[in-house]
Amino acid sequence: MNLVWALLVIVAAAGVAVGVLLFVRRGAPEGSYFNDGDRAAGVFGVLATGFAVLLGFVVFLAFESYDGARSGAESEALVVAQQFETAQFLPEGVRRRLSDELVCYARHVVSREWPQMEQGNRTDAINPWGVALFRTLKTTEPRASSEQSAYDKWLDQTSAREEARNDRLHPAEGIIPTPLWLVLFLSAALIFGFMIFFADSGERAIVQGVLIGTVTVVIVAMLLLLRSLDTPFHEGVGGLKPTAMERTLGVLEEEREIVGDDSPLPCDEEGSATRS
Repeated sequence: MNLVWALLVIVAAAGVAVGVLLFVRRGAPEGSYFNDGDRAAGVFGVLATGFAVLLGFVVFLAFESYDGARSGAESEALVVAQQFETAQFLPEGVRRRLSDELVCYARHVVSREWPQMEQGNRTDAINPWGVALFRTLKTTEPRASSEQSAYDKWLDQTSAREEARNDRLHPAEGIIPTPLWLVLFLSAALIFGFMIFFADSGERAIVQGVLIGTVTVVIVAMLLLLRSLDTPFHEGVGGLKPTAMERTLGVLEEEREIVGDDSPLPCDEEGSATRS
């Protein structure tokens, strides 16, 4: 969420609400349009409570999805680093290829998949380097006990990596269905409309403006927060970044030096294949 735009939206919404109320107030009777203020306040309480309960539930749901995407991204990055270490115990014929393809996998996540998710597009396509890793692994037959153990471990880590990737991708398009958004906006509109009838020409304008302005600010801010949580991959405040995978890339580069792997990688800096 762009913080500047969010503040502008909140200020604009509050300004419109205050302006509408003050305009209606010019022709309103003293004591508001309601003859029974207590009864009107009771109805308003029902509206506000229903909106607050629904909003709280949806925010909790969206935060769980947001946290799941963050955890998935961190788990995926961790498993990639662990697989690099596991690859060093596999047969020599595939050891270096698997290591290099893991680096390309991480680069593809950072430079290709993440920008797509920030645009609100779920990357349903398989990471091409995940396929390359699978094909490379099929060409080997572990013989020593250590190689067989590493082979089994690699398969388990591959499953964990794919599961973590799915957790990362799932919230990219948002998880809150359209009907819920419609109900939330309808409830907010009803609360705003109901407050207009509290316009009271006998009360000071500043008091009336503060009443509807604060309510509008809270409602709009909560809806913007919900939007931010529902689309966790975005630019600005609160957007998830590929920090974990970038950190893993740094670790992989250091580990390549440690194991003496100075061969050119089969991909460029963005994870696109440079050779077959």
